[in-house]
Amino acid sequence: MTIANTTLQERIDEAIKEARKLSAEGKTTQAAEAWDEVEELFAEVSHKKQQTNFQQYCQEHPEADECRIYDV
Repeated sequence: MTIANTTLQERIDEAIKEARKLSAEGKTTQAAEAWDEVEELFAEVSHKKQQTNFQQYCQEHPEADECRIYDV
């Protein structure tokens, strides 16, 4: 796992804890928003898994020559 994935996993864990806490407290509006955030974080994980290694490299190093995109 990379540092970015570990950080993302930690964010997911914290978001789930917060959503569960709000749900248990009966704060339905805030809980719904918290669960939406959890869903968005899982979508981000899914998106990252669909990237090729080259796409991930370019995302992490946009200044690299091989990652530059030119308009013609």
